[in-house]
Amino acid sequence: MINIIWALMAIIGIIYAMFNGTMEQVNEALFSGASEAVTLVISLSSVLIFWLGMMRIAERAGILKGFARICRPVVKRLFPEIPDGHPAMGYILANFSANLFGLGNAATPMGIKAMEEMKKISQSDRATNSMITFLVINTSSITLVPTTVIAIRMQYGSAAPTEIVASTILATMITTITAITIDRLLQKSR
Repeated sequence: MINIIWALMAIIGIIYAMFNGTMEQVNEALFSGASEAVTLVISLSSVLIFWLGMMRIAERAGILKGFARICRPVVKRLFPEIPDGHPAMGYILANFSANLFGLGNAATPMGIKAMEEMKKISQSDRATNSMITFLVINTSSITLVPTTVIAIRMQYGSAAPTEIVASTILATMITTITAITIDRLLQKSR
């Protein structure tokens, strides 16, 4: 459905540009945007590769297991439907770890695996409370190092690309606490 919406928007824009006489500007914007997108992807790739490497080092050094051990009591309270030692819990903790470091791209596959494992537990096509809670936390997730945003700020010549770290931590903490609170309030009505 989203693909259809995007295609319709592009077609409507091109038709409007043809009738409006601005097709030249559309072509110019199209090619300059494509060039800028490639440059941005290459610069973001280097930052993401660096942080994914750091995550791999942290994993091999046992830091992620230690983090998971520290977080397990809190996560267990958030997801009481998931049995102890179930693979879903590991995927959830790995997803949260990746999101903490602003690695949303790396968190996505783990999030999908967590949802698949939770679906196996429920044996239903209906979203469970744990699935909804996971989605809420994943969407609002606390971020300590917003690597993607820092990389974008660096790409566009920001004088201080990391100055957003404190405000990002504060904003994501507030959104996560609010999201969990609303989830818990609405969970009673589900």
